[in-house]
Amino acid sequence: MIKPTTRLLNRVTDAWRDRVLTGLAVLMALDLFVVAPLGSLHALDLRPISVVLVIVLASALAVLSRSIAPIIAVLAAFCLFAATLFLHNHGGTATLDASLQATAWLLTSFVIIWVVARAVFEEGRITYHRILGAILLYLTIGFLFVALYTLIGAFSPGSFQGLSVTERDMLPSDLVYFSFTTLTTVGYGDIVLVHPLARGLSNAEAIIGQLYPATLLARLVSLGARPHN
Repeated sequence: MIKPTTRLLNRVTDAWRDRVLTGLAVLMALDLFVVAPLGSLHALDLRPISVVLVIVLASALAVLSRSIAPIIAVLAAFCLFAATLFLHNHGGTATLDASLQATAWLLTSFVIIWVVARAVFEEGRITYHRILGAILLYLTIGFLFVALYTLIGAFSPGSFQGLSVTERDMLPSDLVYFSFTTLTTVGYGDIVLVHPLARGLSNAEAIIGQLYPATLLARLVSLGARPHN
């Protein structure tokens, strides 16, 4: 009786894990391409939205990983974000604000990549939920580089021509724009990198943007070709 019950619970959990992958992909896309631009235009108050996103993200990652570790990591990122808001309202410097925000984004990105990659590329039947999870990984890679660019721009204000990192209160949508034009190797040229480290990161991001789809396709095809019980 124990084994059939365990198998049934695992199937139910796996079904929810697949749906969580889809939900997180939609959530990340909305955050990057809708919420962030509206926040930069001051058409939307991002603070309550950020709280909701953290709660949803922590719950979703807990389901995916079946562990409490992602919750702890996301809550740590939330504490960094809360510290940013506190310092911003009590005379904190722009450099410190941007650095704390970028560190929170960086921690969140690493957690998402670690948890979602394990769920997407594990053995098992390939579903459209897992394909959307792979898209989520791609979006998270771009988000991770947003955090890295923000750190560079915070400590070296002249690293970019065409934008200023330290003047932003929330997620800089112009860096999201720059990151994804680099990841997809579009490169419009309206934002120019000056700092050598920023240039190195942009090169790495462009290479990852080219290699990831090919690697993803090869992995998913190999998983789909294997017989599954």
